[in-house]
Amino acid sequence: MIPFGSQRGLGQDLAAHLQNTQDNEYLEVADLRGSVAQDLEGAFAEWELQAHTLTKCQKYLYSLSVNPDDRQGQLTREQYMDYIDRAEERLGLSGQPRAVVFHIKEGREHAHVVWSRIDPAREKAVHMPFDKDKLMMVTREFARDHNLELPAGYYKEEDGERTGQMSLYDKAAERETGLSKADHMEQVTDIWKRSDNARSFVNGLAEKGYILATGRRPYVLVDFYGGQHALPRLIKDKTIRTTDIRAFLEKEYPPSELPSVDEAKMLVSEHRKSLEQDLKNEQAGARLDQLKRHQKARRTETEQEAATLRQKQHKERLDLALKHRREREALRRQFDAEMKAIRQRRYENRPAGLAAFLGRVTGIELVRRKLHKYQDKRRLEAYLAARNRLRDEQRLEREGLQRLLEARSLDMGRKLRALDKIERKERKSLETSLKQDIRVQARSGGKQMPSLALDLRPPGRRAVPHKAKNRHISPFADRQRKAEELEAAFGRGVDGTTRRKQVDLEGDFTRAAEGEKGSEGRGSSEGPKPALEDKIRRYGSKRRGRDNENDRGR
Repeated sequence: MIPFGSQRGLGQDLAAHLQNTQDNEYLEVADLRGSVAQDLEGAFAEWELQAHTLTKCQKYLYSLSVNPDDRQGQLTREQYMDYIDRAEERLGLSGQPRAVVFHIKEGREHAHVVWSRIDPAREKAVHMPFDKDKLMMVTREFARDHNLELPAGYYKEEDGERTGQMSLYDKAAERETGLSKADHMEQVTDIWKRSDNARSFVNGLAEKGYILATGRRPYVLVDFYGGQHALPRLIKDKTIRTTDIRAFLEKEYPPSELPSVDEAKMLVSEHRKSLEQDLKNEQAGARLDQLKRHQKARRTETEQEAATLRQKQHKERLDLALKHRREREALRRQFDAEMKAIRQRRYENRPAGLAAFLGRVTGIELVRRKLHKYQDKRRLEAYLAARNRLRDEQRLEREGLQRLLEARSLDMGRKLRALDKIERKERKSLETSLKQDIRVQARSGGKQMPSLALDLRPPGRRAVPHKAKNRHISPFADRQRKAEELEAAFGRGVDGTTRRKQVDLEGDFTRAAEGEKGSEGRGSSEGPKPALEDKIRRYGSKRRGRDNENDRGR
């Protein structure tokens, strides 16, 4: 089990990386807790919002990749979760929101775990001290309990050094070229051991595709793919120091005579592109079409989901409007029916004959009518109040539905934007993978790089190189030839710097003065031109002025 953990931000980029199907044959979001959204983009967006509103934490996520050793067999999901739970407890992230994603890449299964470091209750980010040491202890305990061997990085090599993990720069370089840092070290170390002098060493590097250049360090290697390497770090021999390499090369190849790193990269760039263009045209089409078909199918599915959501939302709006209209009609029918029933009872119970006469004479009928009118008014007021309450309830219900529908629309828009990011990430991964395959194929499947042999000779004894038989030589031979032509014609060195010639002004003026006197003695009309006479006069006056100032100073 090899863990690699780091604190980081930019959750949306991480979500796109974890859902990249171009690099991964299988993808599964196995666990997602502590978020309302049920997808990685939404969950990471929620955790980012908590970080920015509750704290000032920028690296609000802790990302852990768990890579088991396939040679010891595949781990079960229970073993994965056991390791994740142990790491979570040891890191102090128990109960924090997290996402667990499983990948299968090139037949190798591994897991990614992402925790939110933000504790909303305390409004603080979980402190992560000594996380690498804690992960190392968890790995040792897990290997002991499950009878597994520890990875190579937990043991010391014969030279007493631990084999550390690759840096992100080395990983990116290996993805693009198919050559790891160990491959470069193996090549350069082999050349160093086989070389008996500086010239054979530099020529051996050139044959393997390395150019000796100078940068912030005196001696830097630029490989055929534009990678920059410190020469002492590529020699796998702890007894060799930087001073030893400098003493070995400085006499015949001083740093001042070497090209800069930018010049070396420029030299290999165009030549490499011409070699890889043909292979790229052959391979890029089919793989790009395959990726486009996959992305189109996935986007079609997502767009259909968006269209279905729009239709569903439209139907929900219509259904709610119909429901509200029926509720209002039902309330009105209820009021009308009640008033009709009351009027019917009043009509049936109205006085007749002598009772009606006495009611009119005594005024009882007038009081009864006013009472009925008052009762009808109160019933109307009650109906209007109920109708207003119903309208308020319906308004709140409409607003709630509108907010829900807007949230769903925003969620779908976020999914589409996340899909754009994933597609860009997949295209970039395809370009990187295609570049690596092309470069491996250009090396005929081996690790030896194309030959870039130069007629490198120590400074002062360089000659124009012979016409290169290998097509890889031409850019560098042309540069050397042009540099030497410039040196011969304009006083420029091989390194491109201008070497100014010393100008003897006093001698020029003396010769000009002698020519003027000679012409006067011979009676010739030839002599210095007026412009030259003015220059001589001005120079003499300035020089006499400086001499007088010096005399006054003394």
